[in-house]
Amino acid sequence: MTHKTSFNLPAPDTLDLLRSRRSGSAKAMGKPGPSKMQLAEILQSGARAPDHGKLFPWRFIIFEGKGRERFGDVLAEVLEAEGERPKQIEEERARFMRAPVVVGVVSSAREQIKIPVWEQELSAGAVCQNILIAAHAMGFVGNWLTEWYAYHPKVKEKIGLKPGERMAGFIYIGTSTVDLEERPRPEMDKIVQYF
Repeated sequence: MTHKTSFNLPAPDTLDLLRSRRSGSAKAMGKPGPSKMQLAEILQSGARAPDHGKLFPWRFIIFEGKGRERFGDVLAEVLEAEGERPKQIEEERARFMRAPVVVGVVSSAREQIKIPVWEQELSAGAVCQNILIAAHAMGFVGNWLTEWYAYHPKVKEKIGLKPGERMAGFIYIGTSTVDLEERPRPEMDKIVQYF
């Protein structure tokens, strides 16, 4: 007998999850991070983002273990070539060591098709948000960052981005080493308009 999945069922706990989601500082992350199985589930949840045209205009680059060190070497190499100070180079070399896992979300939006590029890029942003929510649901903390290296052409080339691809973000995932505090949120009457 085949099990049929039910979609869009009421899930009041999900609202509590969304209201309690809070980014954690990448500088205050430690172990444990997600296991291989948990990470696979987080990525599957990310890939369930809205996607007009079913284009899948995004992909993932996973940085964990030695991969985080190799990325640090890439940053150091790029900065050395630009004559950056040794102290800055060493700080950047250690950047991805802050979290056990970093998920790079690559926007692979394509032009000359029916679906506008803007909608494809929004889909990559929705992927990032889904990843954060899935990590939170598993008890991890996440932080969606871009920073300089997301835009640097040499870094993009060295991590395998193709022409036209852009980094939607690097999502750091781990366990917070500090208590998270609420941050200011918008007043709804200032951001909601009824037409």
